Amino acid sequence: MEQRIFGVAGRKVSVVGQGTWNIETAPRAAAVNALKRGLDLGMNHIDTAEMYGNGAAEDITGEAIGGRRGEVFLVSKVLPSNASKKGTISACEKSLKRLRTDALDCYLLHWRGQYPLEDTIGAFEQLKQDGKILSWGVSNFDVADLEEAEKIAGPGKIACNQVLYHLEERAIEHAVLPWCAMHQVPVVAYSPFGSGDFPGPATPGGKVLAQIAAAHNASPRQVALRFLLRFAAVFTIPKAVNPTHVADNAGAGDLRLSDADIAAIAGVFPLGAKRRGLPML
Repeated sequence: MEQRIFGVAGRKVSVVGQGTWNIETAPRAAAVNALKRGLDLGMNHIDTAEMYGNGAAEDITGEAIGGRRGEVFLVSKVLPSNASKKGTISACEKSLKRLRTDALDCYLLHWRGQYPLEDTIGAFEQLKQDGKILSWGVSNFDVADLEEAEKIAGPGKIACNQVLYHLEERAIEHAVLPWCAMHQVPVVAYSPFGSGDFPGPATPGGKVLAQIAAAHNASPRQVALRFLLRFAAVFTIPKAVNPTHVADNAGAGDLRLSDADIAAIAGVFPLGAKRRGLPML
């Protein structure tokens, strides 16, 4: 499994990680075993949030990483409604309890809300000082948001920006991804297969993915993940609870696409015009 340095966090992190959004809807044993299997396959980046299942996903994650905490780059997120200075610290402590750990490797603001960024970032820095988080980042931030956060915190503080990114939603390539690359802020792609609408085999895009996959003895989903990973700044966090799907996701970590492959994929999944605002789920 390919690993890359995760920005200011300074850790080697698998380019394909494990998301946990809606993981609590699966049987608990299956969800726990899926995360363990992912770790076995080298997917050491596990992403969760207090919002997911009202803490249930964090609780499942905590069980899955029991006895293996040192292997994991563990990320969670605070809800905007909790992101006051005092609320962020309290939310983090609750997440740590559910995750059965003393510290997070990275803690994110899930999206911008009513509280000033100064308050949230102040809480993040306090949590770092107290040893409860090792780094902090943001999620669903457009360029203007990123610039504001950097102005408040100073350069070299934002560990990542987690954003929606998949074949049919490439908006971040216009401005967000270039900004992050320039400022050495990793981009973490959530929902990298879309939201339940991965291109079918009969669609033009699905046919191209299938052809490229066959040439590499890979799967269309592995090809889709690798297309996103063509940028050195990008990491991905697909969710899976089926062991076969977990292994398939992991297989994308060492896949390599040619320039011709990338051009063919881009041709059937065009970037499109720049829009106002950043898409999010």
